[in-house]
Parts: sequence; structure tokens; C-alpha cells
Amino acid sequence: MPIGFEAYSALLITDMLNDFVREEGSLQVPSAIGIVPFLEEILKEARDRGIPVIFLSDTHRKDDKEFRHWPPHAVENTWGGEVIEELRPRPEEHIVKKRRYSAFFGTDLDIMLRELGVSKIYLTGVLTNICILITAVDAVMHHYEVVVIRNGVASLSDEVDEFVLQQLEEVFKVEVT
Repeated sequence: MPIGFEAYSALLITDMLNDFVREEGSLQVPSAIGIVPFLEEILKEARDRGIPVIFLSDTHRKDDKEFRHWPPHAVENTWGGEVIEELRPRPEEHIVKKRRYSAFFGTDLDIMLRELGVSKIYLTGVLTNICILITAVDAVMHHYEVVVIRNGVASLSDEVDEFVLQQLEEVFKVEVT
């Protein structure tokens, strides 16, 4: 299913890291592996069309305070914190390291998007109810058009996904496709 990216858009792939996708990962999202083939397809489409691809990467220090709430995961410079092999970023593609749920909080994502001439973002990855939700809301607050690709996101339950996607559509006027 082609996405039909516009020239002023970017594909954002969120937290498709070994710790979240792989069975051996410290915080595996079992449904994440199921979206990988679809993400491979749309990643190829974006690359073929010259659309900017930005990988949003949960990246923590060994002593991150977040580990009071979650087991250690996505620790910087570890296997668990690497993008999965199937989606490996190319050298010219951007990786935004984030320490919090929103990819806008404490990062240069907004500056990067504006420098690239991007006004519309396509969000994919994990988890729908955490990093996708919070990044989507922040993107709306930064005046971006936001599309969340339903077949390209995953969380721990379909019910959670449906609720979050409905809220994004109804409350924040995010396009869910």
C-alpha cells in the first residue's frame, strides 16, 4: 500500500529498536515485529521518492531516572538501543536521540524538520500509546500536519491502539490512515 508522500513531508520511524522489537529485548512489544514488513515497504517508498527519513531513537544513560518506572532499556551504545537490522538507517538519514517520550522534548527535531522544509510528518513505530501519542500531540502543538499510519504502529493491545488513534483523530485532528 503506497503512502504517496508529499514533497514537504518526512517519514518518522519511532523506537524500532532491538529492545522493543526482538524477543531478547528488555521491553519487547510482541506486536512490533508484525509491523516490520510494512515499515520496510514504506521506508523503501520514502527513500525511492527522496523523502527525508528520520529515526527517533529512545536513548538512555545507564543511570537514567526513567528506570525507576521501567526496566533498563535502549541504553546508549548497546545492542538494545540499536535500530533493528531490517530498517537500518543509511548514513545520510537522520537519527534523533530522545530521552523522553516526545521526540520534540530536549532534541533538535523541530529545527531539523524546518531546515528540511517539512511541514507534514508521517509517524510510525512503537508504542502507539506512549511515544507515538506524545510525539504526535507535540507535533500538532508545533503546527505540523500529522499523519499516524495505522498499519505502522504497535502497542501492547489493539484496544489501546484504537482508543489512542481515535483520540488523536477526534481531539487533535491528526490524520490516521
